Parts: sequence; C-alpha cells; structure tokens
Amino acid sequence: MQSPLPVRDGVNATRLRLPDEGPWDTAMDYMMHRWGHIDPQGIEDRFDAGEIVGEAGIPLDRATPLRNHTFIWYYRTLPPEIRIPLELNILHQDEHLLVVDKPHFLPTTPGGTYIQESALVRLRNQLDLPDLIPMHRLDRMTAGILLLSTNPETRGRYQVLFEKRQVQKEYECVAAAEPAPGHPALEFPAVVRNRMTKSRSYLLAEVIDGEPNAETRIERLRTLDGPESTPRGVDVPAPETPAGANTGSDGATPRRALYRLEPHSGKTHQLRVHMASLGLGIVNDAFYPELLDKAPDDYSKPLQLLARGIRFVDPITGVPVEYRSGLELSEAR
Repeated sequence: MQSPLPVRDGVNATRLRLPDEGPWDTAMDYMMHRWGHIDPQGIEDRFDAGEIVGEAGIPLDRATPLRNHTFIWYYRTLPPEIRIPLELNILHQDEHLLVVDKPHFLPTTPGGTYIQESALVRLRNQLDLPDLIPMHRLDRMTAGILLLSTNPETRGRYQVLFEKRQVQKEYECVAAAEPAPGHPALEFPAVVRNRMTKSRSYLLAEVIDGEPNAETRIERLRTLDGPESTPRGVDVPAPETPAGANTGSDGATPRRALYRLEPHSGKTHQLRVHMASLGLGIVNDAFYPELLDKAPDDYSKPLQLLARGIRFVDPITGVPVEYRSGLELSEAR
C-alpha cells in the first residue's frame, strides 16, 4: 500500500494499522494508549497540525473516530544519530539502477537505532532520489555490491529477476583453512543444502529438519597467513591440525583461507550459517557459530564477508550485465 505522504529527509512515513475495535473512541485515543507515555504533547500537536493522515491523505483531527480508518500515516520524530565513519561508493548509475559498494557496519535500510545512518536514507538524501528502493538486502555487517532501483516505472521488471532467481550473486569470505575439531575434512568445491528458518522474535537463524530451502556452493580460492599461501584459483590440501585443537602445534592461530560463496537461495544469514555448519565460521562473526555478548562496533574488525559481484540479463536492454565490488576484505590482503 503506497503512502499518501511523501518521503521526508530520506525516510518514509510510518504506517500504523488501527484496531477494528477496542475501548478507544478516536484514533488519537489509540495513539495516546500506545505512545502517550513518551510524548503526549507531540501527539496532540501532530493531530492539530494535520500531520497524521488516513487513506488518500485525508488529515485526522483529535475527534476523528477510530472506525473511520484502517491505516494512518505519520512522520516519526527522528532521534539524533552518531555518524558511522564509513562511506558508500557509487559504481554505476543510470535512469533505472544505482549500484553501490556498501561498507561494513552500515545497514541497508532504516530500522531500530539506524535511520539516517542507513545506506538507503544516505543515498536518497545525497542524490535527491526519494523514490530510491533497494532490490535486495545486505546484512549490516556485510559489505559489497548493493543494487537499488531509481525508477518506479521499471522497478517491477527488476524485482521479477530476483523473484525468479535469475540473478547470480557471488560472495567472498575469510575463514579457517580447515574445519574446527569435530567437523569432517572437506573437499572443494562443496555444496551445503539444508532447511533454514528465522523468526522475528529470535536473533539467530536456525537449521531445522525438513525439505531443503537453502543452498550454497563453496569454493576455496587460496590459503592465507604466511609463506605457504597459495595463489587464487589454486587449491591445495591444508596441513593437518592436531586432534582436539583448532590451532597449530605451537598454539598459534590456524591458517586461514579465502572462499568464494555462491548462494542459490537467499535466506537470512544463510552464508554465515552454512560456513559455520562446516566448522569454518567466518572471521569476526559475532553470531555464528557462537553468539557473543553484544559489544560496541569495532571498525578495525569487520565481518570478513563481502558481496563480490552480481550478474543478470538486464530486463530493459536484454544485455547481460555484471557489477563487481571494488572493496577487499581486510584479512585477505
């Protein structure tokens, strides 16, 4: 349902569904019930100023009956935010698409404590494109290629590509060169296929029994850390790790490797879960395989996961296109 209010300061108006029944006579009574303990004067002022509207943009006042509207829209009061000290890089822009490199730590869309400090709001304001919409999402901690639609008239043609899985994505990550103890040795390329789920009430995605709905192809590109590193595209067996320990014989950090990941589905946290399931948790992942205590962002230790590339046949021109990230993972240099 399209908002009757325009985007303001890069942010969409908030939509609220009113209850069909209840002890509230007016729409304002209901909003006071929900948020009156926070800013009662602000709610009254918005009704008086006509800043809360219903379908077709009709302003509500203090006496508007609750039953008159199913949905109402209004602008939130945005709290001050600390700027995330990282920048977006524009890789391509035309009348239909915008392609950017999103840095680690910057969310794709506004939500929670990140409103102005999201890729979407930053770009809407920077480029004066209020109709800008992302075609897919990257986790806040994941960097790399992000595709956005600049044109509402052609947006649906690109959305169909994602719905029909006609878009190929490629990621890179840094993880241990060999699985953690308790996990079997691997031959690459490997394919992980299972059933994943994530509820809104739980932070982590989970693997459950049932028909697979998530699939990832994993290839080891090269090993890192030390003179034995191998070049991209050459895969050699990693040295054996002493039983019962995921470290070198001298207790040092084990060798790491750079991996290419090709998801054939798009479940939340899919790549992170699939790597962890192999005993190859991605470097600096605070969620998988073990949920760590929440801590302030450490910009020197980003999650080592990068959306390297995206390719598809452009539905407007009919020409195959590919966009590649210009970023590099800090632990893969």
